[in-house]
Amino acid sequence: MALFYVTLLTLWFLLCIGVQSQYQNKDRCIYQGDDNTYTFYQGGDVVLGGLFPLHFSPVSSVSSFRTKPKPTKYKFFTPRTLRWMQTMIFAVREINQRQDLLPNLSLGYHIRDSGDDIPVSVKRSLLLVNGQPERDSGQSCEDTQKQPSPVIVGEASSGISMAVLRSLSSFKIPLVSYFASCSCLSNKREFPAFMRTMPSDLFQIKALVKLVHYFQWTWVGLIGVDTDYARFAIQLFLKESERFNICPAYVNLYPVALTQDAAEELVNILKSSSATVIISFSVDSYLHGILKECRRQNVTHLQWIASEAWVTSKALWEDFGDLLKGTLGFAIRRADIPHFGSYLRRVSVSVAQTSHFLSEFWEETFRCRLNGSLKTHVHGEAAQNWPPCNGSESLDDVYTPYSDVSQLRVSYNVYKAVYLIAHALHDMSTCVPGKGPFQNGTCGSLYQILPWQLLHYMKQTHFTTLGEEVRFDDSGDPVASYDLMNWQRGSDGFLQLVRVGFYDASLEEDKDLIIDEPVIMWHRGEKEPESLCSQSCLPGSRKARQKGKPVCCFDCIPCAEGEISNETDSNDCLTCSKETWPNQAQDQCIPKTLEFLSFQDAMGISLTVIAIVGAFLTVTVLGIFLYNKGTPIVRVNNSELSVFILLSLTLCFLCALVFIGEPTSWSCMLRHTAFSITFSLCISCILGKTLVVLAAFTATRPGNNIMKWLGPIQQRIIIFCCTLVQVVICTVWLVASPPFPYRNTKYQQSKIILDCSVGSDLAFWCVLGYISLLACVCFFLAFLARKLPGNFNEAKYITFSMLIFCAVWLAFVPAYVSSPGKFTTAVEIFAILASSFGLLLCLFAPKCYIILLKPEKNTKEHLMGKVTK
Repeated sequence: MALFYVTLLTLWFLLCIGVQSQYQNKDRCIYQGDDNTYTFYQGGDVVLGGLFPLHFSPVSSVSSFRTKPKPTKYKFFTPRTLRWMQTMIFAVREINQRQDLLPNLSLGYHIRDSGDDIPVSVKRSLLLVNGQPERDSGQSCEDTQKQPSPVIVGEASSGISMAVLRSLSSFKIPLVSYFASCSCLSNKREFPAFMRTMPSDLFQIKALVKLVHYFQWTWVGLIGVDTDYARFAIQLFLKESERFNICPAYVNLYPVALTQDAAEELVNILKSSSATVIISFSVDSYLHGILKECRRQNVTHLQWIASEAWVTSKALWEDFGDLLKGTLGFAIRRADIPHFGSYLRRVSVSVAQTSHFLSEFWEETFRCRLNGSLKTHVHGEAAQNWPPCNGSESLDDVYTPYSDVSQLRVSYNVYKAVYLIAHALHDMSTCVPGKGPFQNGTCGSLYQILPWQLLHYMKQTHFTTLGEEVRFDDSGDPVASYDLMNWQRGSDGFLQLVRVGFYDASLEEDKDLIIDEPVIMWHRGEKEPESLCSQSCLPGSRKARQKGKPVCCFDCIPCAEGEISNETDSNDCLTCSKETWPNQAQDQCIPKTLEFLSFQDAMGISLTVIAIVGAFLTVTVLGIFLYNKGTPIVRVNNSELSVFILLSLTLCFLCALVFIGEPTSWSCMLRHTAFSITFSLCISCILGKTLVVLAAFTATRPGNNIMKWLGPIQQRIIIFCCTLVQVVICTVWLVASPPFPYRNTKYQQSKIILDCSVGSDLAFWCVLGYISLLACVCFFLAFLARKLPGNFNEAKYITFSMLIFCAVWLAFVPAYVSSPGKFTTAVEIFAILASSFGLLLCLFAPKCYIILLKPEKNTKEHLMGKVTK
């Protein structure tokens, strides 16, 4: 319990001492910063703050906190950033000289070096917004030497801007960046007080993806320094590239403090990858170590694509021009600021001595010592041996990025940022009380500026400067417009940044990127580089993804039969319609070949000739019979039936011609009905002849009067009735389901087979069945009469003819069913011709032989077998 009271009394004692100290120092403002108080400062009614990364790569040191920590030292000084600082000063002075903009208000500036380091940037941003007393002056906090800034122009880095914003956003103090492009900064919920004159990375990424897609690079490497800028940019690129089937060969984020091991690891990846196009999201200072290692390992084949952070950095060209020749990248919009070049060149020895920043620049440029300013940066032992500056040095005699005004891009963004604030202040100064944007129509006060009120005016501001209309969207981002730059070696060996195209986000989707391709100079001369995981699949093939690999890695598979692809790198093949078929290259569908038995092809010609020959022979036989109609052999064979048979056989030969040629509705109906009726007529006549022959020899028996039932009239009735049955079947067939032209695409997919569909299979087989029935009856009756007496046994010839006829049509059935395409029709024609020739030869060849060659046998006695040998 005693220990508790002792502890309580001790705490009370310490509290009293703290309160007493607080009251003793209530009128003093003690500066808690380091000794580095170097700034560009000029007072005014409103002092604009500025943060610029003049130095980078701080020298690491560990403080013991037993003594006061020493000021941070840096390895590198950036003349380019000094130009940015001078741009802000130039813009402020230019505005102060104008009478149309802020005529009754003077602007000042308070510019500090952020050191490209988050702790340093946050600390110095707080110094800007709080003001700063003279060190150890003992002034009151209300009476500071440097005025507080209600707005800051800065920072260059996206990551540092985010850190500064997280410190200042609670107070709604605006931060206007001139180079921070991370799309994450457009999040107004997280960064409500942020604006910028630099386009968001979202648009740069869209431009880069379209650039890569334009040159058909589908396999690219992505690298960047491990910062918020690179992480968000690569994330956006990966998302946007999916729309165009662009794949990352690798993604590598190297540390800010690049070690030799990290550099070697990254370059080994670059060297082993098949990707020849590499996109780098970095700033020139962080890329230096990577390029140095690339040179050491002789990695010189890469086509570099630069982000806007380093695309106009001529400093890299001086050391790595051989590696970076042909580099492409999008640069922010440039402008020529009048009189700015001459303003920069006003720096002389006397001017440089008035500012630590300018002194350091002078020493860096001319490698001489001036006022001993080499205290806050590291140059090594060689710097201590630099000679004193003699005063004759001139910026006109040397090249330095500081005075190079040929590519004023970031500088132009700084210029626009200052003018943005000035126009916002001007709108605030011209506000009419009662019509203001705030509660009860009040206006913002210029005498005690509230940052959140200034931010409101800034968001509503749009103006025109150097011919450009500057507007901002709801996220505080300007309209994106980029120049496509190409790194080319000039005749003098120096870098030439050549504009070879542009990207304008305000244009239509398919017109926002314009590239003047002939002007581009590539890394390897005139040949455009290729960067593919797999070679493109030509038309006629499709892509098949390789298992376990990105979509850009694939094999090319020829399209299947009946399919085409008419585009390069097609994912799928298209099936041709039923009426078309792929050409040999399988890149387009062409009309299918029409196949039918025509009068032009060899088979059609052959069958036509055979049919005509058969018809001619039949007509010849008919002529012979008519000429010799009075001879016994003609008379004994019933000349009338013989004439009917020969006429029907002629029609049978000629009906074969109807089967040849392109099928039409009429030809399809005619060919089947003509064939069936003519053959029915022919077999009916032969059947009548058979009955007559059988009856004639049977009538010789006593008491047999059968011949009176088979006279000429009865024969005609038999022929008519037998033929009429077939006519009825054909009529029903044509009415119910007639034959029709048919385009067969199933049997042979590359051709369209023109054929006649029978319409009704039942009717077709009924027709053939009826003809077969007549032939079988005829064959049976002739077979019964085969042994009748006589030297000329007609029944035998009828038997042989029917035997041949039936054999032909029995063989026809399987051949017809199994024959493809036009051969089906050919088989049917062959059966017609073969059976017709069989009938003609068997029935009439022996008779013609006797009539023409053996006239001595053409007697009644010889025919009756009564001739004595």
